[in-house]
Amino acid sequence: MVNTRQTPGLMPNWGQNYRCSPGAKIVFRPSTKEMEMKKATIALLIAASGLVAAPAMAQKGGFNGPDSTTAQKQGGFVGPDVASTTVEEAKSMRDDAWVVLEGNIVRKMGKELYEFRDASGNVNVEIDDHVWKGLSVGPNDKVRIEGEVDKDWNSVEIDVKKVTKA
Repeated sequence: MVNTRQTPGLMPNWGQNYRCSPGAKIVFRPSTKEMEMKKATIALLIAASGLVAAPAMAQKGGFNGPDSTTAQKQGGFVGPDVASTTVEEAKSMRDDAWVVLEGNIVRKMGKELYEFRDASGNVNVEIDDHVWKGLSVGPNDKVRIEGEVDKDWNSVEIDVKKVTKA
């Protein structure tokens, strides 16, 4: 036996008759307009989150040339520091040895690869984007880099974990 039910006033499309079996559930699907409203709301939320995140991404820092001197305030331990080593000493150290070098980043050689120079010589350093932490330096700025010696066959590179202006 099939009954004709009228939907109550709180349901979508109220006032329309539906044919169904006794005890059957009536499933209502959102209209095209309701779906468009949901999509518009989601798009608005995504756009708003992008606007909030934009200022944080704008202050990446990095190696920009001689005119860049924007520094980020650093926190941490204040007291006697680790003695710095020279590029010449770092080249003779074992793989994964921790080094602290003071000198200049002379030029960018690749996406995250730079040439570092101190009084004893040059060495390639790899500085990931997140390590800069908003700091901008140029070839004339003296910097202090901390990281690990990375030895591969005939080359020595420093994998930098921290960069600060000296």
